Amino acid sequence: MTTTTRRLGRTDLEITPIGLGCMPFGGPGLVNRYYAALDQPTATAIVRTALDGGVTWFDTAEMYGKGHSERTLTTALHQLGAGTDDVVIASKWTPWFRTAASIGRTVDDRLEALQGFPLGLHQIHMPHGSLSPLASQLRAMAGLHRQGRIRAVGVSNFSAAQMKRAHAVLAEYGIPLASNQVQISLLERRVERDGVLAAARRLGVTLIALAPLHTGLLTGKFHDDPGLFRDVRRIRRRLAGFSSATLARTAPLIDELRTIAAAHGATVSQVALAWVTSYYGDTVVAIPGASKPRHAEESAGTMALRLTERELDRLADISMIIQDRPRHDGVDPG
Repeated sequence: MTTTTRRLGRTDLEITPIGLGCMPFGGPGLVNRYYAALDQPTATAIVRTALDGGVTWFDTAEMYGKGHSERTLTTALHQLGAGTDDVVIASKWTPWFRTAASIGRTVDDRLEALQGFPLGLHQIHMPHGSLSPLASQLRAMAGLHRQGRIRAVGVSNFSAAQMKRAHAVLAEYGIPLASNQVQISLLERRVERDGVLAAARRLGVTLIALAPLHTGLLTGKFHDDPGLFRDVRRIRRRLAGFSSATLARTAPLIDELRTIAAAHGATVSQVALAWVTSYYGDTVVAIPGASKPRHAEESAGTMALRLTERELDRLADISMIIQDRPRHDGVDPG
């Protein structure tokens, strides 16, 4: 299958607009507070469906089960006969109560869990929690890049100022900051107001949209059946602000998503994902998760969907209205 790819920041890596978020592969532990555990056959079926749909990259992390997610992903890739040049794998270092030196000490753990697949993008999972300053963390990442142990350096949950600082430190070594992973969706557009989007464009950094379906709220399924809220882990309900009031407030946006989906023969989820990966031009890519193969199939199918400028703007306007915010005319979305 031929799929259009995008350059990851100013690196030499090419990725599809849609990747697969592998947090649901995390197994027992912290991830179980968010998702039910998946067995290997289910994970392999999900990865197979993503690959068949043209997805070329996968996002995981040390935090997702201390290697469980990484190993589950790469076990699936091996079972499916995927080559090391066929996919890009992104992972993350957890900074909590650690010094920057642990970045170098733990990279072997990451590579062991990846079972022969290279670490394409290594990311600092969050800007806080480390016992070392940010500059030291970036220099440790730069060292791994220079050694050829990772191909690109990224960050996650960084503000505009923190992203600029990371870019400046890496530039001392001639290394570009590849990406910043942040929440972006029709219900989460802070990047337009807090300077992250503008800084990413100026620096040539790709923004990786996590939670692009706002923990499932933008699928429309909860609006169809509010009783499904009971199946969502409590912490996810709290973080996403799930409530009857939220359903009522977001109903106009879901209605518009349904109208556009019907016009394109698509689903509500696909339109919501297509908005994220189209409205901001090539700057934003997305990593929806999947707990079932059909979720991966639906997400991958987004890459064939082309929304009109009018549809993109209409969704943008409604999303701002329901969030009680004026349209951000000072930022050119494209």
